[in-house]
Amino acid sequence: MIRIENLSKNYGQVKAVKSISFELMDGEIVGFLGANGAGKSTTLKMITGYISPTSGNVHVDGMNIIDDHIEIQKQIGYLPELNPLYAEMKVYDYLQFHATTRGIKGNDFKDALTKVVKDCGLHGIVHRTIGNCSKGYKQRLGLAASMIHNPKILILDEPVSGLDPNQIVEIRQLIKKVGKEKLVLMSSHILQEIQATVDRIIIINSGEIVADGTSDELIADSQGLTHLRLEIDGGDENIIQEMKATIPGINIQSITKKDKLTEIMIEYPNTSDPRKDIFQYAVNQSWTILEMSASKRDLESIFRNLTQGSGALDA
Repeated sequence: MIRIENLSKNYGQVKAVKSISFELMDGEIVGFLGANGAGKSTTLKMITGYISPTSGNVHVDGMNIIDDHIEIQKQIGYLPELNPLYAEMKVYDYLQFHATTRGIKGNDFKDALTKVVKDCGLHGIVHRTIGNCSKGYKQRLGLAASMIHNPKILILDEPVSGLDPNQIVEIRQLIKKVGKEKLVLMSSHILQEIQATVDRIIIINSGEIVADGTSDELIADSQGLTHLRLEIDGGDENIIQEMKATIPGINIQSITKKDKLTEIMIEYPNTSDPRKDIFQYAVNQSWTILEMSASKRDLESIFRNLTQGSGALDA
């Protein structure tokens, strides 16, 4: 388990991370989202012990990152956004190098190598030069290097950045597989990928945690509303407005006339579905319905609402 306690980081007068607190449980795959400059990468670096916090602490199984950073780093596998690979090395030599820095040698290295090659799907490229590997295999190799010492925790910064759709699916499946045995904290600027991979999402904005929960929980907690677009032939504005008093729970957002056509934008809580009543109201008014389409708020709209004005979604 990781416990983040009042963690802060200042760069001079700039407060990059502002006293954030949250917990990560064993066996969780957690997505960490934040706009450019929100403090996301800084937080990940403090958790891994790469940089020191200005105040606060990171606790891992009774240890803390200030007093016990070496012991904590033994339990963490870290894949930074810019995967640090040596193009001229062979895959085998690169993994052996990482294992050696962790004190893993001889038969222990052979066992560790066999496991990460199997888990990360590196069969067939172990003796290939890294520079001749595809982007997908390079990312797999980065994961293998972060896992060579069999850590309890994996910190992955933009693990699918730059991959094509097929490679993204492969890495997603690998992360979900690894997540059955380890605590995984991953950042990504691809919202759909976060939704498809993680169990829980934490959103940071301007150095502060603004949301924490599953994607369904975040959507439900964000004024979970359904937006309905209704297009009819004709329609009097006063009669359209009366629909709000006739059908409980709906709100008329806008009425737009386009020649003989009328576009009506309606919203209502996700917990209800008044479409049947709206249809019947239209029939009673002798309206000709040309279109009725509903859409719920998605994670992207929630993210933009929570981070409005903080910049584009990025690392």
